[in-house]
Parts: sequence; structure tokens; C-alpha cells
Amino acid sequence: MDNKNTLDKNALDDAVDHSLRNNVAQVMQHYFASLKGEEPRHVYDFFLDEIEEPLLVVVMKYTRNNQSEAARILGLSRGTLRSKLKKFGMLEGEEDQEDGEESAKE
Repeated sequence: MDNKNTLDKNALDDAVDHSLRNNVAQVMQHYFASLKGEEPRHVYDFFLDEIEEPLLVVVMKYTRNNQSEAARILGLSRGTLRSKLKKFGMLEGEEDQEDGEESAKE
């Protein structure tokens, strides 16, 4: 099992080194070059949101919307995953259900 985890980590490291890291660096350089005198603000949160949403979309699709499996893959608790999914409006059909539950309580 350790061998499989090592192989998976090595594959991820190769993909990250050759793709994600380079792409992020290029995008950041382009972002700063295109500011035209404007002062950058909240860059960290902006870029995390830009990366986090597509990451969640792909993982949820990969797991066929299985939140427990997605949380395990991402290394998050299921509650944290649900908070992030809610942040990006990705909790399908559950907003209506929650509204209905609140109406029933009143």
C-alpha cells in the first residue's frame, strides 16, 4: 500500500511541477504586469477562490458527487467540504430542502 501511495504522490509531484506550478507562476506574472498602476489587494483570497472552485468541480465529478469520497480524496472533513461546496453554490437541491425545513419549523 505504501508503494501505491508513493507512486501516486510521485505522479502528482510530476504533474504539479510541470503544469500547475508553472501555470500559477505565469498567471501571477501576467496579473501583476496587467495592473497598470493599480494597487493589488486581496490577491491570496482571489487566487485561492480561482483554484478552489474548479478543484471541487473536478473532484465532485470524479466521485460522482459522493461527498464522503471527495472529502477523503481532498483530505478534508465532510463538514469542511460541505462548507466549501455551499460557498460556491455546489450543494445541488439542498438549499430548497433546507428552506423547506426552516419553513416547517416556523
